[in-house]
Amino acid sequence: MLIDHTRDAPVQYRATGTQDRTLLLVDDDQPFLTRLARAMEQRGFAVRTAGSVSEGLALMRTSAPAFAVVDMRLRDGNGLDIVEALQRSRSDARAVILTGYGNIATAVTAVKLGAIDYLAKPADADEIIGALQSEGGDKPQPPDNPMSADRVRWEHIQRIYELCDRNVSETARRLTMHRRTLQRILAKRAPR
Repeated sequence: MLIDHTRDAPVQYRATGTQDRTLLLVDDDQPFLTRLARAMEQRGFAVRTAGSVSEGLALMRTSAPAFAVVDMRLRDGNGLDIVEALQRSRSDARAVILTGYGNIATAVTAVKLGAIDYLAKPADADEIIGALQSEGGDKPQPPDNPMSADRVRWEHIQRIYELCDRNVSETARRLTMHRRTLQRILAKRAPR
């Protein structure tokens, strides 16, 4: 869910090295994409949207944007393909990866391919703009409401379970966990 903070006074964002405010948003979650596009347009960006890797690459071929916000996992591929293509097309472009399945390996890969930040969903428009306009030495603010360790563990188990096509035995083997223990965890509700 995108959180859009409305304010009485217009928000002033730090100017980047470029006056170009073109932004490509790529996400297969259509309601999220629509809300984020609206929020970014209200903040002065010229937004184009795509719901897949192929649509995003097609839009980039016509005109490479100055900024991109790309979901990591899309139905037809990986958002890192868009980040890599964007860096080849326009080396000064700034891209941020959004994901619901964050891990260190993919974050490192995203940065190596040219992403400037890696944010967990849900992310609000101000957080995304902060990441897009951050300088290399900027230290991000800690989250106001971070996930608990139990929730992070549960999310990881759910992700592996989905990647194993909901096969309990295969998931338990990959997590080096007893099958019955995994079944008990999967039967419970998500921790807060």
